[in-house]
Amino acid sequence: MSFEDMKTEEFRRQAHDLVDWMADYLAGVGDYPVRAQVAPGAIADQLPAAPPKIGEPMAAILQDFQDIVVPGMTHWQHPSFFAYFPANASPPSVLAEMLTATLAAQCMLWQTSPAATEMETRVLDWLRQLLGLPDGFHGVIQPTASDATLAALLMARERATGDKANDVGMAALGADGVRLTVYVSEEAHSSIEKGAKIAGFGRAAVRKIATDDRFAMRPEDLASAIAADRAAGMTPACVVATLGTTGTGGIDPLLALAAICRREGLFLHVDAAWAGSALVLDEHRWMIEGIDAADSIAMNPHKWLLTNFDCTAHWVRDPDALQRTFAINPSYLTSAETGEVIDYRDWGVPLGRRFRALKLWFVLRYYGAEGLKAMIADHIAWTEELAGAVAAHPDFEITSPRSLALFSFRYRPRSFDAQAGEDAALDALNERLLQTLNDSGALYLTQNKVRGRYAIRFSVGARTTTRDHVMRAWEVIQTTAASLSTGG
Repeated sequence: MSFEDMKTEEFRRQAHDLVDWMADYLAGVGDYPVRAQVAPGAIADQLPAAPPKIGEPMAAILQDFQDIVVPGMTHWQHPSFFAYFPANASPPSVLAEMLTATLAAQCMLWQTSPAATEMETRVLDWLRQLLGLPDGFHGVIQPTASDATLAALLMARERATGDKANDVGMAALGADGVRLTVYVSEEAHSSIEKGAKIAGFGRAAVRKIATDDRFAMRPEDLASAIAADRAAGMTPACVVATLGTTGTGGIDPLLALAAICRREGLFLHVDAAWAGSALVLDEHRWMIEGIDAADSIAMNPHKWLLTNFDCTAHWVRDPDALQRTFAINPSYLTSAETGEVIDYRDWGVPLGRRFRALKLWFVLRYYGAEGLKAMIADHIAWTEELAGAVAAHPDFEITSPRSLALFSFRYRPRSFDAQAGEDAALDALNERLLQTLNDSGALYLTQNKVRGRYAIRFSVGARTTTRDHVMRAWEVIQTTAASLSTGG
């Protein structure tokens, strides 16, 4: 049997059909249930246990896509998706992804795709300017914020050990009494703890610093923790400040933390994965007061800047230190231009790299700064209006104050009797409310624990969301909550 490839004309015909489906999907995504309405195992049960022996026609494959795959998808582009943080896909970004897939380049070196490397450098500098970051930061696109955090932790490790950890390993350094510590907010993302494990710090080395009533890290507690660790023979290495924590939207006081890091000689990484997008608006630039002292900062265009997942913008002050952390130079990865150009293979964990800059270039050119500002300003304004309505309702309470386009709340009906175990009963009631809302398919929210109590997060950020969707969600929440109270 000989290999038979798809002919160009068939590809053209199938591609046109797929683009029609894609356009219809983007236009009608709001007609689907937000969250997949299937039970565990339902999709796997429809997939054969063994691969096909002979090729199948595209018509059959696409029909199965429609019948099996689509019902098993949670629709992140749905206008009533208020869970997690957004993962926006805009039409210009989707078109760029199609071109990226067609070019199918592996962009590890300048030589393997000069356009990919040079566009990445330039478009990251465009974005730096758009967000109000100062000169002196050098950008690279990482797959996710978790990758950027890991890169920062590894850089911090090398600085704290005089670039020895890469050579002799953390185990050898530990035998010499070197024990590194990392400092984060108690609200910080779990990827930091995961990165500390991978980088060899260990989970026990992560210090979770208490937060204030706005869920921001307390600088005085950070300073005390560093002093205590030094007194115990530890080597404080890194602080990760968060702008917009996942659970509560806490924004760490960067200026105060930067002063501590400068005084103590610690590496400072800023995780602005979500809230960094709001820096397009001048009125939110207060969040980066003190950024001049940061060693690195990362934010996700794939969250709130209309660029398909995955695309994390990561800027560093010292690109040479980043490259020393990651560079391995076998002969087969050198080229005539090595040393004279940027080879992004040395700027992160993966060797292989997709042409991610293309979709960001499309997005920034199509929408421009003003378009992106308008979308984010709307999302923040609608969230502020909704949080006000929730706070004013006698049967609901805000559990974490609005931060940009995020807040959390819980249902606390006036009829709820004060009793022993009240908190546990309220937790159960709100868990039931969230499950009922999500099971309905009308909207999608996520849970959180705020100071140990069950809460419901509300995050606005989808490209297709309008004020009507936000207010309609509030109506559904109230109606559903009342039905639970009355036994409906």
